[in-house]
Amino acid sequence: MNRIALQRVQYLPRELAAGILYVSEEFAVAGHLCACGCGNKVITPLGPAEWTFTEHKGRPTLCPSIGNWQLPCRSHYVIAEGQIRWGDQWSEAQVVAGRRAEEHRRQAYYAARERRGRWHRLWSWARKLLGL
Repeated sequence: MNRIALQRVQYLPRELAAGILYVSEEFAVAGHLCACGCGNKVITPLGPAEWTFTEHKGRPTLCPSIGNWQLPCRSHYVIAEGQIRWGDQWSEAQVVAGRRAEEHRRQAYYAARERRGRWHRLWSWARKLLGL
């Protein structure tokens, strides 16, 4: 498969069709059948610390790449403007390093968010105290 179409949904359907990226922005999730044709479902959470979804002229993009390391096919690809762009196979060491990097990015994102939250609470308290 070299192309994938976009279908916006509220809920991901129980049965997915090949060649379609189903996106539920309400529930921040995307799903599709693996692009290699093995028939496995690939579910990607959407969000600032996960995958990002964009659309250009009805063509979907998911970033970062999809690495199906837990599936027997171990396929690796990017969905970019409705195109499937195949990536290199990763060694087990690359997979472990990639997962570690993902977790580090996730932790950094939530730590920064927490710091901003504390600053916002402090600023709100100061404004209230000063009558602003």
